[in-house]
Amino acid sequence: MTHRWPIRVYYEDTDLAGIVYYANYLRFIERARSEWLREMGFDQAAMKEAGTVFAVRRIEADYLAPARFDDLLTAETTLAAATPARLTLDQQVRRGEALLFRAAVTVVALGPAGRPVRLPAGLASLPNPARDG
Repeated sequence: MTHRWPIRVYYEDTDLAGIVYYANYLRFIERARSEWLREMGFDQAAMKEAGTVFAVRRIEADYLAPARFDDLLTAETTLAAATPARLTLDQQVRRGEALLFRAAVTVVALGPAGRPVRLPAGLASLPNPARDG
């Protein structure tokens, strides 16, 4: 299942050339991951109060085409793999059908001491394309 999150490009997202500054794609996909989790019923504020937070462990990104001021984009998030300790997500940013950016993102859960802990039960048990595929 692919989660889609709309993004409007604002002037502040662009560089002097008028295209989206490369680091802002990471912000776009971070927001999309947060909304993906929220839609599945995971309250990250409550998780933080309970002592668990998410952290990006690894990201591999490809910048394929530029986005510009006022473009309407869509950030797509798809679960690629899940283990009890990590999620790997495929994330893409599109303008219509045009693929502008893609990333493979590995996310882990950290406990109060900043050490890895098991993912919340509902995440580790999601349908796993790498396992169930």
